[in-house]
Amino acid sequence: MTETQQLGSPDGKADGWGAAGSKTVVWHDPTATAAAGRKLSGIEFLAAIRDGVLPPPPIALLLGMRMVALEPGRVDFECGLDESVYNPIGMVHGGLACTLADTVIACAVQTTLEAGVAYTSIDLQVSYLRAVTLASSPLHATGLVTKPGRRVAFARAEILDCGGKPVATATGSCLIMDGNAP
Repeated sequence: MTETQQLGSPDGKADGWGAAGSKTVVWHDPTATAAAGRKLSGIEFLAAIRDGVLPPPPIALLLGMRMVALEPGRVDFECGLDESVYNPIGMVHGGLACTLADTVIACAVQTTLEAGVAYTSIDLQVSYLRAVTLASSPLHATGLVTKPGRRVAFARAEILDCGGKPVATATGSCLIMDGNAP
Protein backbone atom coordinates (compact mmCIF):
# COMPACT_ATOMS: atom_id res chain seq x y z
CA MET A 1 0.00 0.00 0.00
CA THR A 2 1.38 3.46 -0.86
CA GLU A 3 1.60 6.40 1.54
CA THR A 4 -1.16 8.19 -0.39
CA GLN A 5 -3.44 5.20 -0.04
CA GLN A 6 -2.72 4.99 3.68
CA LEU A 7 -3.54 8.68 4.13
CA GLY A 8 -6.54 8.80 1.81
CA SER A 9 -8.24 5.48 2.37
CA PRO A 10 -7.64 3.05 5.23
CA ASP A 11 -8.33 0.04 3.02
CA GLY A 12 -6.50 1.42 -0.04
CA LYS A 13 -9.74 1.80 -2.02
CA ALA A 14 -10.66 5.24 -3.31
CA ASP A 15 -13.16 4.34 -6.05
CA GLY A 16 -15.63 7.15 -6.64
CA TRP A 17 -13.66 9.73 -4.67
CA GLY A 18 -12.69 11.74 -7.76
CA ALA A 19 -9.28 13.02 -8.77
CA ALA A 20 -6.65 13.09 -6.05
CA GLY A 21 -4.92 16.36 -5.19
CA SER A 22 -1.39 16.77 -3.96
CA LYS A 23 0.80 19.37 -2.35
CA THR A 24 4.58 19.46 -2.23
CA VAL A 25 6.23 21.50 0.49
CA VAL A 26 9.93 22.30 0.35
CA TRP A 27 11.62 23.98 3.31
CA HIS A 28 15.03 24.77 4.75
CA ASP A 29 16.47 23.90 8.16
CA PRO A 30 14.48 25.99 10.66
CA THR A 31 17.16 25.68 13.33
CA ALA A 32 19.63 27.59 11.11
CA THR A 33 17.06 30.37 10.63
CA ALA A 34 16.42 30.52 14.38
CA ALA A 35 20.15 30.67 15.14
CA ALA A 36 20.58 33.59 12.72
CA GLY A 37 17.60 35.30 14.31
CA ARG A 38 19.13 35.32 17.79
CA LYS A 39 21.70 37.84 16.55
CA LEU A 40 19.08 40.26 15.18
CA SER A 41 16.37 42.37 16.74
CA GLY A 42 12.89 40.96 16.22
CA ILE A 43 12.01 43.42 13.47
CA GLU A 44 15.36 42.87 11.70
CA PHE A 45 14.82 39.10 11.84
CA LEU A 46 11.30 39.30 10.41
CA ALA A 47 12.45 41.74 7.71
CA ALA A 48 15.17 39.24 6.73
CA ILE A 49 12.51 36.54 6.33
CA ARG A 50 10.13 38.88 4.46
CA ASP A 51 12.92 40.00 2.12
CA GLY A 52 14.18 36.45 1.40
CA VAL A 53 17.52 36.90 3.19
CA LEU A 54 16.48 34.09 5.57
CA PRO A 55 14.07 31.28 4.67
CA PRO A 56 10.54 31.33 6.08
CA PRO A 57 9.52 28.82 8.72
CA PRO A 58 8.19 25.49 7.38
CA ILE A 59 4.68 26.09 8.82
CA ALA A 60 4.34 29.23 6.68
CA LEU A 61 5.18 27.26 3.55
CA LEU A 62 2.90 24.39 4.51
CA LEU A 63 -0.11 26.67 5.08
CA GLY A 64 0.60 29.24 2.34
CA MET A 65 1.31 32.18 4.68
CA ARG A 66 3.61 35.05 3.76
CA MET A 67 4.49 38.33 5.43
CA VAL A 68 3.51 41.37 3.36
CA ALA A 69 4.09 44.30 5.75
CA LEU A 70 6.06 44.95 8.88
CA GLU A 71 6.56 47.83 11.31
CA PRO A 72 7.19 48.12 15.04
CA GLY A 73 4.19 46.55 16.81
CA ARG A 74 2.45 45.45 13.61
CA VAL A 75 2.65 42.75 10.94
CA ASP A 76 0.46 41.87 7.98
CA PHE A 77 0.30 38.43 6.40
CA GLU A 78 -1.53 36.94 3.44
CA CYS A 79 -2.60 33.33 3.35
CA GLY A 80 -3.54 31.55 0.14
CA LEU A 81 -6.00 28.70 0.49
CA ASP A 82 -6.36 25.35 -1.21
CA GLU A 83 -8.43 22.23 -0.56
CA SER A 84 -5.67 20.67 1.56
CA VAL A 85 -6.88 22.80 4.49
CA TYR A 86 -10.55 21.82 4.18
CA ASN A 87 -12.39 20.06 6.98
CA PRO A 88 -14.97 17.25 6.49
CA ILE A 89 -17.89 19.70 6.17
CA GLY A 90 -16.50 21.49 3.11
CA MET A 91 -14.84 24.59 4.57
CA VAL A 92 -11.39 25.72 5.59
CA HIS A 93 -10.60 24.21 9.00
CA GLY A 94 -10.79 26.71 11.86
CA GLY A 95 -7.33 25.62 12.90
CA LEU A 96 -5.89 27.46 9.91
CA ALA A 97 -7.41 30.77 11.06
CA CYS A 98 -6.23 29.99 14.60
CA THR A 99 -2.68 29.32 13.38
CA LEU A 100 -2.72 32.47 11.26
CA ALA A 101 -3.94 34.52 14.26
CA ASP A 102 -1.28 33.04 16.54
CA THR A 103 1.35 33.81 13.90
CA VAL A 104 0.49 37.48 13.42
CA ILE A 105 0.05 38.06 17.16
CA ALA A 106 3.44 36.50 17.93
CA CYS A 107 5.19 38.24 15.04
CA ALA A 108 3.74 41.61 16.06
CA VAL A 109 5.20 41.05 19.53
CA GLN A 110 8.49 39.93 17.98
CA THR A 111 8.82 43.29 16.17
CA THR A 112 9.21 44.93 19.59
CA LEU A 113 12.01 42.68 20.86
CA GLU A 114 15.75 43.36 21.01
CA ALA A 115 18.37 40.90 19.80
CA GLY A 116 18.74 37.89 22.10
CA VAL A 117 15.18 38.18 23.42
CA ALA A 118 12.65 35.45 22.61
CA TYR A 119 8.96 34.83 23.16
CA THR A 120 6.45 32.05 23.28
CA SER A 121 2.66 32.13 23.13
CA ILE A 122 0.87 31.99 26.48
CA ASP A 123 -2.74 32.05 25.35
CA LEU A 124 -4.97 32.68 22.36
CA GLN A 125 -8.68 33.50 22.21
CA VAL A 126 -10.16 33.22 18.71
CA SER A 127 -13.64 34.30 17.61
CA TYR A 128 -14.78 32.91 14.27
CA LEU A 129 -17.12 35.30 12.47
CA ARG A 130 -17.94 33.60 9.16
CA ALA A 131 -17.13 30.50 7.17
CA VAL A 132 -13.96 30.45 5.09
CA THR A 133 -13.84 28.69 1.70
CA LEU A 134 -11.62 28.85 -1.36
CA ALA A 135 -13.69 31.86 -2.48
CA SER A 136 -12.34 33.70 0.60
CA SER A 137 -8.72 33.46 -0.65
CA PRO A 138 -6.38 35.05 0.00
CA LEU A 139 -6.93 35.83 3.66
CA HIS A 140 -5.32 38.97 5.04
CA ALA A 141 -4.27 38.95 8.70
CA THR A 142 -3.02 41.87 10.78
CA GLY A 143 -1.34 41.52 14.16
CA LEU A 144 -1.12 44.56 16.46
CA VAL A 145 0.60 44.85 19.82
CA THR A 146 -1.85 46.31 22.33
CA LYS A 147 0.52 46.30 25.32
CA PRO A 148 4.23 45.57 25.05
CA GLY A 149 5.94 44.31 28.16
CA ARG A 150 9.21 43.13 29.65
CA ARG A 151 7.72 39.78 30.81
CA VAL A 152 4.37 39.52 29.00
CA ALA A 153 3.15 41.29 25.86
CA PHE A 154 -0.43 41.45 24.59
CA ALA A 155 -1.62 41.66 20.98
CA ARG A 156 -4.67 41.21 18.79
CA ALA A 157 -5.34 39.86 15.33
CA GLU A 158 -7.91 40.53 12.65
CA ILE A 159 -8.35 38.19 9.69
CA LEU A 160 -10.19 39.39 6.59
CA ASP A 161 -11.30 37.53 3.48
CA CYS A 162 -10.36 38.70 -0.03
CA GLY A 163 -13.38 41.03 -0.04
CA GLY A 164 -12.31 42.74 3.18
CA LYS A 165 -14.94 41.04 5.35
CA PRO A 166 -13.77 39.90 8.81
CA VAL A 167 -13.68 36.12 9.21
CA ALA A 168 -11.99 35.94 12.63
CA THR A 169 -10.56 38.06 15.42
CA ALA A 170 -8.23 37.01 18.20
CA THR A 171 -6.39 38.23 21.26
CA GLY A 172 -3.34 36.66 22.79
CA SER A 173 -0.33 37.11 24.99
CA CYS A 174 3.31 36.11 24.74
CA LEU A 175 5.87 35.37 27.43
CA ILE A 176 9.06 37.39 26.90
CA MET A 177 12.24 35.48 27.80
CA ASP A 178 15.97 35.20 27.28
CA GLY A 179 16.49 33.86 23.76
CA ASN A 180 20.00 32.66 24.51
CA ALA A 181 19.04 30.30 27.34
CA PRO A 182 19.45 26.58 26.58
